Amino acid sequence: MEWDWSAIYDWVNTPWFSIGETDITAGRLAGLVFILVFVWWVAYMLETTVRRVHVRAGHGVSSSTVYALARILRYMVWIIGTIVGLNYLGFDLASFAIIGGAIGVGIGLGLQNLFSNVVSGIIILLEKTLKVGDFVDLQQGLTGTVTEIGVRYTRVTTNDEVDVLVPNSEFVNARVTNWTFGGAYRRIGIPFSVAYGSDKELVREAGAAAAARVEGLIDDGSHHTHVLMRGLGESALDFELGIWLGPTLINRPGAARSACLWALEEELTKRGIEIPYPTREVRVRNGPASAAALA
Repeated sequence: MEWDWSAIYDWVNTPWFSIGETDITAGRLAGLVFILVFVWWVAYMLETTVRRVHVRAGHGVSSSTVYALARILRYMVWIIGTIVGLNYLGFDLASFAIIGGAIGVGIGLGLQNLFSNVVSGIIILLEKTLKVGDFVDLQQGLTGTVTEIGVRYTRVTTNDEVDVLVPNSEFVNARVTNWTFGGAYRRIGIPFSVAYGSDKELVREAGAAAAARVEGLIDDGSHHTHVLMRGLGESALDFELGIWLGPTLINRPGAARSACLWALEEELTKRGIEIPYPTREVRVRNGPASAAALA
């Protein structure tokens, strides 16, 4: 079977429709698809190479800076490569103003959230207020470790190994508690109560002993475990055990709190300190109504 190359050539270069002064043909569409795939592949390889070079170097620039730099380079390659490729294939970029206008209308009608998330992702990467590996607590109640910062969303992995895709705009517009933004140590307070009449020095000793049993807590020259008396409750003395979480526990505050409470209950029991139950005092006053009720 012989191919009619002239007919194929004519078909490939036959205009299907026009955008402005640019004729859209099968050849140009195929070239556009090839360029887009090639640009995305080059961007991916560039990002991967930058990360590998940093891992092999092992020192110098922080990993969060390298991650942000690699992602920004990837986005720049996408944009610049696509524009250069379109221009090389003969697309009149000025004729795409109508498409830009349509995109603007789309943003106004329903794509504003998508556009906001993309811009928020770029802001996060540039400001570096959030980086991969940070342990965050979102206003909506979600807590977990940041494992990826994408164009539209940020992936947060909870301690139950559940991946939650959070729109980037929530990290810019809402309150976010970043436990690891400025350091690797964080303090938490664990409230507990003991019965009235308990030896307060023994309570302090039990709290210190309980914290010493939990691995991963920090107690050094600038970070101390302490027991504070917080109030005189209705039926108990209210205390707080203040502990400092180290790098191994900072992303597991629930586990640290549970381990401390477990050890604290044993240390209080060992010293004969009672953890009270709520008590109520009921008084019955003598009178006609009470006498009738008792009759």
